[in-house]
Amino acid sequence: MIGGCSLGRMVTGTLVLWVAFATARLSACADSVSLARHQFEAGRYVQAVDTLTVAVTDAPNDPAAFFWLGRVQFELHDYGAAIRAFERGVELSPDDSELHRWLGRAYGEEANRQRSFSLAVRVRKQFEAAIRLVATNIAARRDLLQFFLEAPRILGGGADKARRQAEEIAAVDPIAGHLARAAYLRHQHDASQADLEYRAVLRSKPATVEPFFEAAEFYENQRNANGLRNAVEAAAGMEPSDPRLSYFGGVLNIITGANPSQGEALLTAYLVVPPRSDRPSAASAHEWLGRLYEQTGSSPRAIDQYRAALALEPGRKSAKESLRRLGQP
Repeated sequence: MIGGCSLGRMVTGTLVLWVAFATARLSACADSVSLARHQFEAGRYVQAVDTLTVAVTDAPNDPAAFFWLGRVQFELHDYGAAIRAFERGVELSPDDSELHRWLGRAYGEEANRQRSFSLAVRVRKQFEAAIRLVATNIAARRDLLQFFLEAPRILGGGADKARRQAEEIAAVDPIAGHLARAAYLRHQHDASQADLEYRAVLRSKPATVEPFFEAAEFYENQRNANGLRNAVEAAAGMEPSDPRLSYFGGVLNIITGANPSQGEALLTAYLVVPPRSDRPSAASAHEWLGRLYEQTGSSPRAIDQYRAALALEPGRKSAKESLRRLGQP
């Protein structure tokens, strides 16, 4: 017969072993998440999926692992898988504002793909949940502003709601407010007033590089060489190794016509940068190379670039129009 003290020691020993085992699994999961984040930054998304699949198997209650699994699947355009990962993350950590925001973004991409009314409704709900949890989550407010601009009123959209959201953002952060108002004005086709907002951003000298690249994207679309140059130079002064500098530097050379060979070299270099949803697309880089080759009289090379852009983004209207202009079906 086993005495009470012996039984107590056995139970205690078992608990110690269980705790040690559980702690080791959690530590291994944290290491896996850290590795996956490095793989994510390097653009090795498939490897990151493999790493995180093991992590969520070993630690099925770790919301961080599901968050990063969702982020990686989002970059791979597997929005269904991203939704499942983010939904599990929200289930495990319902008070995490960023999990709600990214679940909303994944719903949005899948809603566009499926043309789904029900998914579109979920987009707004997730962005609003993110803001309720953290009122100063400017990224969530910008996502909600964009939803209001793009969604029909039947889904809760409306320019008036977007404008109010821009003012809410400005109350949290003045520079972010300028960017939000600029986004609203761009949607209203008021480029001159949007330009004033972006100029205010550049004068404000933001503490991060992202506002400069947002301004650069506007000036790229406007073919405004001076504005683009100012934004690129400001970004380069802050983050000289950021790969987006190759893209916008190449675009600037093409817009000005100052150095076509340098523009070609910069955009070609950008095409080897791992794609990511917060960077200009490879399709855009191909299309700008097509414009460069058109400018320099090399129509066959231009056609190849426009076709490469369409292969990546089949619905890209500007590339289709360029091909038609060159007599291609």
